[in-house]
Amino acid sequence: MAVSLCVLNANAFYLPGSYMRQFALNESLSVMVNSLTSIETELPFSYYSLPFCKPAEGEKHSAENLGELLMGDRIENSPYKFNMNVDKSNIYLCTTPKLSEDTVKVLKQRINDLYQVNIMLDNLPAIRYISTGETTLQWTGFPVGFFDDAQKQHCIINHLRFIVYIHEYESSGVTSVMGTGDGLDVVAVESGKNASGFQVVGFEVSPCSVRHADKEAILKLNMYDHISPTVDCDEGPQQCIQEGEQIVFSYQVNFVKSDIRWPSRWDAYLKMDGSRVHWFSILNSLMVILFLAGIVFVIFLRTVRRDLTRYEELDRPKHKWQKNYLAGSW
Repeated sequence: MAVSLCVLNANAFYLPGSYMRQFALNESLSVMVNSLTSIETELPFSYYSLPFCKPAEGEKHSAENLGELLMGDRIENSPYKFNMNVDKSNIYLCTTPKLSEDTVKVLKQRINDLYQVNIMLDNLPAIRYISTGETTLQWTGFPVGFFDDAQKQHCIINHLRFIVYIHEYESSGVTSVMGTGDGLDVVAVESGKNASGFQVVGFEVSPCSVRHADKEAILKLNMYDHISPTVDCDEGPQQCIQEGEQIVFSYQVNFVKSDIRWPSRWDAYLKMDGSRVHWFSILNSLMVILFLAGIVFVIFLRTVRRDLTRYEELDRPKHKWQKNYLAGSW
């Protein structure tokens, strides 16, 4: 018997821990946040350990695999909400309460230690391009803030400009196949219907610090309302950190169509230099594993020793005549 399979698209690629997702126009996209990391210290901190805006539905932790745990990742939901191929500008997130002395101290310490904020969309970390004059460097994430030499003050990043690169596709209603190394994963589309959608193939972020002038009007806004006037990162004062100051967080997002295919969307990250392994997190995880393994070994040893003691007691004579018999004096 001969069996034939008609396939229109056959993609022979596989990225462990990731799979291709297709989004419809105006479909909601959720942005995730990861641990705060630094090139100066190997100790990561949770994203919400700093006074950042929290999502309306509350903080939710994402399921983590072994590799993410060893790398010290702590993936959580974020208040940033996108809609596929729908540009948004000057979106208000929240206003923090007045900064206390302890909060200001922690923020300045994180800035001095060069901690980076890590954001992800569809498993893609946000990439940032840094111009050094002659060359342009690529880096994932963006700093918590910076020290302004002119004002002699620490400033915080409170406005983000996102660019999401998307690839538009059209399907003719036949089955497509994606290789996974262990076999073929079949993705079916309704027969006889053309379906179109988008795939996320790039995610960029441009951070800036902006001090909003009319904070009284902003305090009356709800989350995701439009801020007026338009936020301009190139002009205006920066948001510095001071005790009793309130920080306004906002963002904007633009979608750009790209010819990059989904299997090639990691090429920009593979060419990056300067990444460092979180040896502290790996060593910490190994110590926890060894500690738990030691506890299991001690419990197992005590159990085996107790069982051996019981077996020895069964072989010992319990009565006097048994002892005499074994001694040969019966």
